[in-house]
Amino acid sequence: MAHDPSSDEVLLRGRNKKDTTKTARGGGEAEPVELAAGSWAAVLAPRLAQFAAVARHEHVTRAALELGIPQPTLSRALVRLEDDLGVALFARHGRTLSLTPAGRAFLASTERALTDLERATESVRADVDPAAGKVAFGFLHTLGSETVPGLIRSFRADHPRVRFQLVQTYGEAMIERLRAGDLDLCLTSPVPDYPDLVARRLDEQKLRLVVPDDHPLAARKRIRLAEAAGELFVCLEPGFGLRRITDALCAEAGFTPRVAFEGEEAETLRGLVAAGLGVALLPPPAVPRPGVAELTVTAPRAVREIGVAWLEGHPDTPPVTAFKKFLLSRRGKLLLR
Repeated sequence: MAHDPSSDEVLLRGRNKKDTTKTARGGGEAEPVELAAGSWAAVLAPRLAQFAAVARHEHVTRAALELGIPQPTLSRALVRLEDDLGVALFARHGRTLSLTPAGRAFLASTERALTDLERATESVRADVDPAAGKVAFGFLHTLGSETVPGLIRSFRADHPRVRFQLVQTYGEAMIERLRAGDLDLCLTSPVPDYPDLVARRLDEQKLRLVVPDDHPLAARKRIRLAEAAGELFVCLEPGFGLRRITDALCAEAGFTPRVAFEGEEAETLRGLVAAGLGVALLPPPAVPRPGVAELTVTAPRAVREIGVAWLEGHPDTPPVTAFKKFLLSRRGKLLLR
């Protein structure tokens, strides 16, 4: 069988490049790199199942029948594989074959690679299963105690086997994870307005001025935000959507808030308010918190819009399509009233 010498040139070029991984500095975990067209992995991958079948049967004809390919095609593939590797993988005994020591070593790695590939294939196919696939769903911390559990419970009434990967974080981090492909959908606020995202407004939530229960304002039911201009505020950190809304509402009321403390969760801020360390603009709590009074803000209109967002042009799996349709059907009734 004549061997095409051009394949050696391709393989030699591939060997001068990085193959499929490079070792991290300090001997750590290998990090993936782009698979070069002439790398060993790219050249060998289509042939591994053929090699494993022949090794299992020790007979080319029987292996060809299992694989559903002509016996001459399989014979030529084996010869080409050994020529490319420069190693004899089989000893020929008439119509039967047996593995050489090099072939046994190569078979062990081949079987591991094929097993890993089979598992990876099963995993990704399971994730897109319409009845039992997976949805990667991000949402704000403030929606985690009641809103999201209620949504998932309602959705699973009709889709009981759909699985969820839940990511609870702040708005900017969710947008980054959408763009990276880590999330399929997210509930966030403010509703994002970026050309690479699709966003739909679902609901709005009133914000309240939360003050300590022994504060002079605690006896009030309503307040104009401008009346709190002299107060110290406790706020979420910059980058959180609620922080942007707080800054914007205070600016609309004619002042810049004096921030005494910054945090990452609304309920932590409520605790700081209860301790007398400042006031805060917050959505209603899932459970009333002692030690604070919550005042309705009459001016400016203090609300935050909540919407669902996804990456423009990103293909949806059937379970993601179903959950997206469900979320859009909740427009105006997303939040508990």
